[in-house]
Amino acid sequence: MARYVVHVRTPLDQAAAFDYMADLRNFEGWDPGVLGVEQVEGTTPVIGAEYDVTVQALPKPMVLRYRIITFDPSHLVVALAESTLLTSLDRITVDTDDEGTTVTYDAELTLSGPLGLADPLLGIAFKRIGDRAAAGLIEALDGERVEWPASK
Repeated sequence: MARYVVHVRTPLDQAAAFDYMADLRNFEGWDPGVLGVEQVEGTTPVIGAEYDVTVQALPKPMVLRYRIITFDPSHLVVALAESTLLTSLDRITVDTDDEGTTVTYDAELTLSGPLGLADPLLGIAFKRIGDRAAAGLIEALDGERVEWPASK
C-alpha cells in the first residue's frame, strides 16, 4: 500500500472548502494527474454518487470509477475506486480551529493480486504524484501546506 497525506490551511470557510473538495469533479482542477472527471451516478456529492475519473497512466490513460462511501456534510467525504489492477481510497476531511480551515487529503493506493509485490516501488512513484497534486491543491485553495494537528 502507498499512502500520501497533505494538510492545507485555506482562507476559505469550512463550508466553501468542503463543497469544493467533496465535488470530485474538481479533482481535474487541482490534480495534474487527472485528465477528466464525469459524474455518472447522482447529481451531487452524497453517499452512492459515482464519478469516472480519467488518470494519466502508462501506457495509456485509465478510468477509475470512484464511489462516495462516506459523507458527513461540511466535514468528511470518503471515495473508493476498485479495479482489477488497484484500489484507491481517498479520504477528505475539512476541520476548523482558532486559526481557520484545514483540508486534509489522505490517499491510499493498493495494487491488486501479484502486482502487490510492487507496492514498495509504488510508494516512491506515489510520493511524486502526490507532491504534484498537493501543489495544485494548495494553489486551488489559495492555501499553504501545514503540519497537523496545527500547533496551538
